[in-house]
Amino acid sequence: MKQTGYSFHYGWVIIAIAALSQFFSGPGQTYSNSIFIDYYIEQFGWSRSTVSGVYSAATLAAGFLLFFIGRLIDRNGSRKMAVIVSLALAAACLFNSFVTNLLMLFIGFFFIRLLGQGSMALISSSLIPQWFVKKRGRAISIAAIGGLVSSAAFPLMNVWLIDAFGWRVSWLILGAIIVVCFTPLAFFLIQNTPEDMGLLPDNGKGGKADGKLPRSEEVSWTVQEAAKTRSFWLLLACAAIPGIVNTGLTFHLVSIFAERSLPRETAAAILSMTALIGLPMTFLAGRLLEHIKVQYMLAIVFFGEIAAVLLILQMDSLPAAVAFGLVWGTSMGIERIVMSVVWPNYFGRKHIGSISGISMAMIVTGSAIGPLPFGVAFDLFGGYTEILWAILLFPLFGMAAAMFANPPVKNKKTLQADELLIENPALKTPLLHE
Repeated sequence: MKQTGYSFHYGWVIIAIAALSQFFSGPGQTYSNSIFIDYYIEQFGWSRSTVSGVYSAATLAAGFLLFFIGRLIDRNGSRKMAVIVSLALAAACLFNSFVTNLLMLFIGFFFIRLLGQGSMALISSSLIPQWFVKKRGRAISIAAIGGLVSSAAFPLMNVWLIDAFGWRVSWLILGAIIVVCFTPLAFFLIQNTPEDMGLLPDNGKGGKADGKLPRSEEVSWTVQEAAKTRSFWLLLACAAIPGIVNTGLTFHLVSIFAERSLPRETAAAILSMTALIGLPMTFLAGRLLEHIKVQYMLAIVFFGEIAAVLLILQMDSLPAAVAFGLVWGTSMGIERIVMSVVWPNYFGRKHIGSISGISMAMIVTGSAIGPLPFGVAFDLFGGYTEILWAILLFPLFGMAAAMFANPPVKNKKTLQADELLIENPALKTPLLHE
């Protein structure tokens, strides 16, 4: 579809689809899966550390494949991948309804983590940077509403579905919702890049019509080029840490609250509340990122994680739980935007699928690591106090890493090679590799 002169910015449609992609990643997210965990333990008699270990192993295995999902997005485009991934995620939900043993539990966790937490979120984070450059932070913050609403809706919806229909039928319903509500919209509405419609990012005009990208096009780095910078590796560490801390807390939140004599419904309500708190914070973060260095915003995220863990260590009443939820929701609301913005801001949009795929692999790896030590600590010590103190080391390291992760700068030789490739696409090998 080649059109020019839009008075309506089609990027708004892209933002809406990206938000829906984040929303429907819900069945693969820990805030959704955590509601099922106690039912598995009660029905099959598995220990908490066993279920945590299976979840961690499946999440880790899924994380290793996300780089390839990112490459497929770069190669095939977000539209085709959104359709394929959403159908596959629905099939994974169907499989989870038949779980009867630990092997099936591993397979079920593996596919919903790969397709839900990983691939659906990766599609969103790869699509928006193609359409926005100057207002990227703001656009990502709007799309993040989908993830926030998801984290608010799925815990409460899962509790209701399981109470009404049982956990097996609940999985079937979740899969059906994805196929009916998201897959058709992805097929008909996603456009991979503004250039495909004769436009430029930020509602600019021209696109591919003149055969050249504009001089204002942001510098893009390949994976190989990015990997040679110190900032790339520091940011990867920063990507993993929220997964470790937040997933560990979320996965065991029902049990952590029960240890402090707070019911399951309160834990679900706090999970939903963190999403509601995160909603205004995403907008604020998106605007602040237009004025404040992204690495400073990233350091604020880790400071918030430290404060949240310290609060949960002192939590002994409903008001204390609400205070924890406020701080935790603020930190997670900022983190969602910062980690989506930092990669295209540092390394451009041309190879964003591949680079974000590596980042998402680290996030999923962190998510894989997080639940296991909490489960082991509970079985060993009968509680979570020791592991909560130990987990503070990770956000402390994250603050230091963020402050040292300065934006990289390409040298003149590399930039000249990139410009020559843009003007002469027939060249297959960049000059910098000669």
